[in-house]
Amino acid sequence: MTHTATPNHKIHEGRNVKRFREMLGIKQDALAADLGDDWNQQKISLLEQKEIIDAPLLAKISAALKIPVEAIQNFDEEQAVNVIASTFNDNAQVGAVINNYNPVDAVLKLHEEKIALYERMLKEKDEMMVRLEKLIEKK
Repeated sequence: MTHTATPNHKIHEGRNVKRFREMLGIKQDALAADLGDDWNQQKISLLEQKEIIDAPLLAKISAALKIPVEAIQNFDEEQAVNVIASTFNDNAQVGAVINNYNPVDAVLKLHEEKIALYERMLKEKDEMMVRLEKLIEKK
């Protein structure tokens, strides 16, 4: 069975092992220890460069990473990036349309409120200074 995401783009199982290992925060030497005595960090590094990994070894790796074999066989980073980008763009557009909500306007409004608060605080400080000066003059 060949793994192809698109006609010109093949799934790279070794790279997928590396990506999942890194996402799970597992070091190469830790994965090597889980795979057995005949494994070491250097062997894991070489394994992660292989486009196709034989099925029994892939099963062992997926068990060590606690993820399904199919995840390693089918994960296509290019496709995932497209899905995430598409989802982000759709959500950004939906967010801007719902209730005429625009994140930029929300940020500007927040800054305007902060400026108004600072201006009130400065005015109160100035008024307090005037009162203090009057108290000092009376003494």
